[in-house]
Amino acid sequence: MLHIVLFQPEIAPNTGNIGRLCALTRSRLHLIHPLGFAITDRNLKRAGMDYWKSLDVHEHADWAAFRASPAAPKRLWLFTTKTTQSFWSGRFADGDGLVFGNEGSGAPAWLHAEIGEKQRLTIPHANTELRSLNLSTAAGIACYEALRQLGMPA
Repeated sequence: MLHIVLFQPEIAPNTGNIGRLCALTRSRLHLIHPLGFAITDRNLKRAGMDYWKSLDVHEHADWAAFRASPAAPKRLWLFTTKTTQSFWSGRFADGDGLVFGNEGSGAPAWLHAEIGEKQRLTIPHANTELRSLNLSTAAGIACYEALRQLGMPA
C-alpha cells in the first residue's frame, strides 16, 4: 500500500481529487492539520466526497502526531520544487509515503531537513519559467509512477 501525505492542504477540490485517486488506487490518505477548509465543504464533495466512504483516510493534528501514528509510513519521499533529483530516479517500495506540501507555500524548510536531500524528488517540467504543477496533478503522477514500479495490475 502507498501512502499519500498532504501537509496542511489549503484547497478543498485538490484534496477531494487526491482522495478520489487514493480510493481508486487503494492508497492511504493522510491529512496533516491545519487544513484550509472543512472536510464537509461543498467543493470537497464535488471533487471526490462520494468516494470518501471507500477511502482509507487518516487525519493528524500536526506533523508530530502523524509521525507518531502507527498508521504512518516508515519511509517518506518529499515531492518538492526545491531539489534537482527527478522522481524517475526514486525507487519506491510497498508502504512508502509520498509527501506533498500545501498549495500556497509548499513544505517548510524544517520538513525538507527532516526528510533529507536523498528522499526529496521533483517532477521535471520543460517550461522552467513556471513554478510547479497543481497539487492533485503532482500527486497523481507520483502515485502512478510508484504503483508502476510496484507492479500494480493493469
